[in-house]
Amino acid sequence: MLAFALRRLFVSVPILIVSTFVVFVMVSLSANPLSPLIQRSPPPPPRTIELERIRLHLDQPILERYWHWITGVLSGDFGPSVQSNMNIGHEVISRFGVTLRLIVLAMVVALILAVIIGVISAARQYSKFDYTATFFGFLFLSMPSFWFAIVLKQIGISINTGVGDQIFYTIGSSSIIVTGGAWAHFTDILGHLVLPTISLALTSYAAWSRFQRASMLEVLNSDYVRLARAKGLPRWTVTRKHALRNALIPLTTVTALDIGSILGGAVVTETVFQWQGAGTFLLDAIKGSDVYAVEAWLLIAATFIILLNLIADLLYGLLDPRIRYA
Repeated sequence: MLAFALRRLFVSVPILIVSTFVVFVMVSLSANPLSPLIQRSPPPPPRTIELERIRLHLDQPILERYWHWITGVLSGDFGPSVQSNMNIGHEVISRFGVTLRLIVLAMVVALILAVIIGVISAARQYSKFDYTATFFGFLFLSMPSFWFAIVLKQIGISINTGVGDQIFYTIGSSSIIVTGGAWAHFTDILGHLVLPTISLALTSYAAWSRFQRASMLEVLNSDYVRLARAKGLPRWTVTRKHALRNALIPLTTVTALDIGSILGGAVVTETVFQWQGAGTFLLDAIKGSDVYAVEAWLLIAATFIILLNLIADLLYGLLDPRIRYA
């Protein structure tokens, strides 16, 4: 297993390096960081523009700029920001910390729902439960993430207004003032996670549960499962020990491929619920033509996606030992 993990790790590192170069070139060519300064009225002196150009390393060739940037990233320096008083590294990491707790919790909830509902739907094919799960699956699948988030926010506001108390948190990732110790801060953060997590998890679970159902049906109709049943093994034992493990492999693949869309959905969800997370950081950087801030965001996002895909590769080896010996 260790050799399998090392092989996958060695493959992931070149992918990350190539992705950083492609991202750097594309972002550098797509925007001019000096635009906000040049468009000021009255315009600043040419000397000011030239000094800002030197500070942002725009006087260097793009390959030299990339080399300085990537070597700086290794030492924790993500480059100069258009806002001279902002440390890009500290800001983007703290913002991603806020966003990752939403993504991780939403993925865990979505996976648990997808596996449970997908397995039960396959085991009870064409039952009332199967039809009900299919209906709600397609319903959540057809909902745009931003629209569903807005609807949930409005429902939360209506419930708070109706009961005259704060039942659901609809703005921000945490309260400005929290009285109490660590437990009070934890419950406050957890309360702010409820509606955004429901929004992101249900839109993700809908597709995953359909994949899990289809995969489970295929495995349940395979020869080795029929043989296990013919031996007299209990139905639940056959489903849990023999069928579920192999049926999880396609779901692992789909989950790894959907990581990018989940991250994009988190950006939209954060905007709706007014979180100061990675989503608002990216939007502010794009509006301000802050090239290095955009590159830092995309670098961390690429690292996150590659890391989770690496975890998915390792899960393949755990679910099916034949994969790691291939």
